[in-house]
Amino acid sequence: MDFKWSQAQQQFRQEVRAFLEKELAGGAFTPIEDGWIEGYSREFSRKLGAKGWIGLTWPKQYGGQGRNYLDRLILTEELLAYGAPTAFHWVGDRQVGPTLMAYGNEQQKAELLPRIVRGEISICLGMSEPGVGSDLASVQTRAVQDGDDFIISGQKVWTSGADVADYCYLVARTDPDAPKHRGISEFVVHMKLPGLSIRPVLDVTGDHHLNEVFFDEVRVPSTCLIGQQNRGWYQIASQLDYERSGIERLISNYRVFREILGYAKQPQGGSRPPSSDRLLRHKLADLEVEFETGRLLVYRVAWLLSQGKLPNYEAAMAKVFCATFQQHLAQVAMEILGLHGQLAAGSRRAPLGGIVARNYIHAPAYTIQAGTSEILRNIVATRGLGLPAA
Repeated sequence: MDFKWSQAQQQFRQEVRAFLEKELAGGAFTPIEDGWIEGYSREFSRKLGAKGWIGLTWPKQYGGQGRNYLDRLILTEELLAYGAPTAFHWVGDRQVGPTLMAYGNEQQKAELLPRIVRGEISICLGMSEPGVGSDLASVQTRAVQDGDDFIISGQKVWTSGADVADYCYLVARTDPDAPKHRGISEFVVHMKLPGLSIRPVLDVTGDHHLNEVFFDEVRVPSTCLIGQQNRGWYQIASQLDYERSGIERLISNYRVFREILGYAKQPQGGSRPPSSDRLLRHKLADLEVEFETGRLLVYRVAWLLSQGKLPNYEAAMAKVFCATFQQHLAQVAMEILGLHGQLAAGSRRAPLGGIVARNYIHAPAYTIQAGTSEILRNIVATRGLGLPAA
């Protein structure tokens, strides 16, 4: 099989790199690990929107470029490898926009899609709740119909970017008497409505991008309902595959990967370089192999999407493997740096040691967010290998 990129794709990659060198190397924006989770910059998102690089695969009728998923993979890989702050538009571009195109009404499409592709609005995900993580179908937030409105009551948690978002993509229960998969609906809710409040949640590194969101009888018009009432679970299913399978699951900490390999090859304090240790060389080789394998799994998902196919177990495979790699990278990097790896863990502008420490502390989250590895392995087993469900 020929894995070479076409000339047009190579030119596009160089165009993206030149843009990043101009915008980020000049110091206007600070490169950041996990830039798609914590790098909120409305200004940078608008610059990407002006280039036509948000909604790259969307049909032109909705403001997109109509390009394929391999082009989007190239764009995303370069953005995240450089540490570009892409969190502001990320959710809208990756999954809410495609959901609206597939199931949204004409008002939602006209009002939201052009603003997403221009980088003007941010959307957060109102999915997880206290006690409701991987079992999303158990959501307890209620949306009760009242004439032409729905009244929403409940709580969401781990909501990244809720404090800066303009809208919330909300999953709520609209039929409490139906089986749990059949009584769920999707909504798009403005974040400034009366009765909606936000409380920050600090993560283990002390950063704030997570939030709790409370809905105290928030009244929203029925035009905010996405698709069919009580059919939300079935509409959500394909969206979760988009969330799980991107290159972001592999390359969020590319700076750590790149720099720790370079560090291991350099003599330290007059001593031999760490890579002179045979066991450590094997660990570094394992990381290289895992990284390239992860890329192939992600590339496979993008290729399937470019062929008009919807990957499911393939997306689960990519997410499980890449999240495990991220944790392995954090472990090996900390072993190489030793005590130096514990320095300045709270600073994003710290030297390599501080960055590695932050990565190490945060690493357990990678196999939990967007679906635990246990749930995803079940998907691979039942839908990929055809094994019976437990």
